Amino acid sequence: MTEIPPLTPRDAFELLMAGNQRFVSGTPEHPNQDAARRAETAPSQQPFAVLFGCSDSRLAAEIIFDRGLGDLFVVRTAGHVAGTEVLGSIEFGAAVLSAPLIVVLGHDSCGAVGAACSALEDGQTPGGFVRDVVERVTPSVLAARAAGRESAEEILAEHIEQTVDLLLERSRILADRVAEGRLGVVGLSYRLGDGSAQLVATRGLDTAAPSAA
Repeated sequence: MTEIPPLTPRDAFELLMAGNQRFVSGTPEHPNQDAARRAETAPSQQPFAVLFGCSDSRLAAEIIFDRGLGDLFVVRTAGHVAGTEVLGSIEFGAAVLSAPLIVVLGHDSCGAVGAACSALEDGQTPGGFVRDVVERVTPSVLAARAAGRESAEEILAEHIEQTVDLLLERSRILADRVAEGRLGVVGLSYRLGDGSAQLVATRGLDTAAPSAA
């Protein structure tokens, strides 16, 4: 199997963002998407990033970052809300598979964020388990408003930052790897209109320590 050499968190971030730039400019290379790559990755995987994003159908990770099979370990939920199963999945990608980067990916016009804002304004929350998603987003909306951040873009950025912090607060495994220089965590805000991913938050990104198991 053709493996990517050990990457620092910064290396992994730059590799990911280079793919997004190709996507935005309309010059994707579609790497690692052929039959040969399929055969190479069948025995094992070595993703260079864990991508935790919203489940929105317009946020297909391998497409918007121009990557292929075996490159990204993807975890997605509506509104990128994180329960124990999500935390365990992210820990698996970072600690077991040794990915040096975690990306929290939010986007504009997010239905979960919009629903949380509406629930606070009119007191109406969705039924079923959608209610749980909205309730998990609500603290981010409240934090944004408490800080005077009222626009949709500012509230989204707050929710992305809150999610980045939540991962490190709830997972000692992830926090330790960041402290050791083996892991970086970034928050990105994706723009549906132009396809660009904008940096919102970073933790442990600027480190020279290589990824290690």
